[in-house]
Amino acid sequence: MTDNRPVQDGPNGALGHVHLQTRSAASKQPRVAILGTGKMGSAIATRLSAAGFQVVLWNRTRSRAEALGLGTVADTPAGAARAADIVVSSLTGPAAVLTAYIGPGGALNAGKGKPFVEMSTAGPDLVSSLAAQVAAAGGTLVDAPIIGAPPAVRAGEAAILVSGFDEDIAVASPVLSALGTVRHVGSLGSAARLKLIANSMLADIIAAAAELQVAGEASGLGRDDVFWVLERVVPSLEVRRAGLLESRYAPPLFALRDLRKDVDLALSLFSRSSASTPLTRSASALINAAAASTPDLDISAVALPYRQIMRSPSADTGLATTTLATRAGHPGAEMSLPALAGVVLARNTR
Repeated sequence: MTDNRPVQDGPNGALGHVHLQTRSAASKQPRVAILGTGKMGSAIATRLSAAGFQVVLWNRTRSRAEALGLGTVADTPAGAARAADIVVSSLTGPAAVLTAYIGPGGALNAGKGKPFVEMSTAGPDLVSSLAAQVAAAGGTLVDAPIIGAPPAVRAGEAAILVSGFDEDIAVASPVLSALGTVRHVGSLGSAARLKLIANSMLADIIAAAAELQVAGEASGLGRDDVFWVLERVVPSLEVRRAGLLESRYAPPLFALRDLRKDVDLALSLFSRSSASTPLTRSASALINAAAASTPDLDISAVALPYRQIMRSPSADTGLATTTLATRAGHPGAEMSLPALAGVVLARNTR
């Protein structure tokens, strides 16, 4: 039995359909090493295992990989790479990626002839650096960050941005296509840049949704009605329902610290061009303030300072007034809401 999933071609793509074999043909599937079993890495491992791939897992904290109950668990990234036909990495940032590849026991110690697929959100600079290291070790590299939350990955419904040489992408396509729809977006590093666009959009959306959800309620509208409208405009907000409606921010689907890291990478990228990004910079300021106090809460926790303004006694009126002045365009007040976010979030963690 075969499941045909299209690989969508961008302007530089040249790939057609790939065939995803089911478990009955597992013996023909490449054996996949997965470096990192956090939220996204574990979702990748779960999906690939369900699709019939044999998986070899490595995680810095071994017990987290063992808890998945999938495949085998290696002691080092090199051990995982040595036991696999293709190596996938999904880690928290540039430092973690480089450590897994070139640190003690790093995957590139077993990299000769291996295809590597880097799926972290770690920025294009990391991809450029890693490409040179992989090539020196005799391997190949594809850049393939994911758009979509872990539930979408587990369901095989994520979007995967992929960049690199066509022949290297062709090798990785059976694995990537098991995770969802794959789009070839150009030369190596292009996917990393485009992923930063995606997560900057997420930052802008969650900041706007938090503000408008609370503003609607403060205007006398029903909480569910406000969210219904926002979710109709931006369907992806459905996964933030618990935070925006019920103020439940843990366990996080996407932690504030991770979004802060991604938006910081994005703003660094944008600063090297003529791009003007005032909305994203405003969202970044709020996210940075929130993440500084409660980094492990879900990104929907950016709603906390807005709710505090609405519920605050008269002692907080000055802060609320300053925030309203900011919205009216008064100069010098643009950091008031992020500052308030830090105060409110700190207060809520005491």
